[in-house]
Amino acid sequence: MSESLQKVAGERMRSILAAMTSNRVKGIFTGFLITAVIQSSSATTVMVISFVNAGLLSLAESVGVIMGANIGTTVTAWLISILGFKVKMSAIAIPLIGLGFPLLFSTNAKRKSIGELIIGFSLLFIGLQYLKESVPDIKSNPEIFNFLGEYINMGYLSLLIFLFVGTLLTIVIQSSSATMALTLVLCFNGLIPFEMAAAMVLGENIGTTITANLAALVANVSAKRAARAHLLFNTFGVIWILILFHPFINIINWLVIEMGAESPLTNPSSIPIALSLFHTIFNVANVLILAWFAPVIVKIVEKIVPDKNTDEEFRLKYINVGTFSTSELSILQAQEEIRVYGERIINMFEFVKKLFETEKDKKFEK
Repeated sequence: MSESLQKVAGERMRSILAAMTSNRVKGIFTGFLITAVIQSSSATTVMVISFVNAGLLSLAESVGVIMGANIGTTVTAWLISILGFKVKMSAIAIPLIGLGFPLLFSTNAKRKSIGELIIGFSLLFIGLQYLKESVPDIKSNPEIFNFLGEYINMGYLSLLIFLFVGTLLTIVIQSSSATMALTLVLCFNGLIPFEMAAAMVLGENIGTTITANLAALVANVSAKRAARAHLLFNTFGVIWILILFHPFINIINWLVIEMGAESPLTNPSSIPIALSLFHTIFNVANVLILAWFAPVIVKIVEKIVPDKNTDEEFRLKYINVGTFSTSELSILQAQEEIRVYGERIINMFEFVKKLFETEKDKKFEK
């Protein structure tokens, strides 16, 4: 679904991204907008990292977009909790597949991508329906509850265990949206309480940074820094929320009751909405706090990922054989590379002049 969304909206998304990152507020809004549309914060951050790698975005600009992407990823949880559990979406999903299927055979690339998008969207909700039906019922399987019960009543240690589970699941599935859907289903069936689900959501926030860090492995220093900034931003958010965890949960509980629903602490069917609310408020609060510290984050990641500028002259600076399949960027990368090449040739002329005056052999060799 997110791949076809990127194909449908890709070029436009990239031009928006390039145009709207001139300041931090615009950057945050852009990151939110793109992630809300393509339903994948991983895709947005990988796109951002490829932009930084191509020299189109500065590190400081990329931090704002990554922050916005974190808010955008909360849209998925709302879609699932409002549509997935209230309406029987699988009843609509099958006719939607019928509509999307003929489009797959279209010769028009855009129409084909729209077909893939419709089918992807339908499969998301059919999958959710299967998940809901196949998660064991507590009443008929009390041993599951006993097993989970051992890990649920350990106080703060339980939170850390479920945080780790959320992180691990997201790293394995490579999609925080999919892990979020799984968490919502587990809660809806009363298998895990609201607090543990919230801890899993926090883990998902850390796990989702892995994709960008993997993509940056083969990229240049700036792109590596952007990926680390994402990890730093999410990890810091999880640390402060863990310190204020119980007061924060109580606020969410109060908000849900004020909205006219039952308390998520006692009624499992209220948990999906409560969890979506928790996810959104946490990410918005984190952005509001850390947006002021973007320059500090930039300084920290520059320290974490130093520029080992030793063999800079002997390798390409912008073109990397990496995981970025963004064809529009390739020409821009080539342009940047030619510019750098020109600068290096000018430097070489300077070296030639110095060679005439250098007497020491060692310096001459260097």
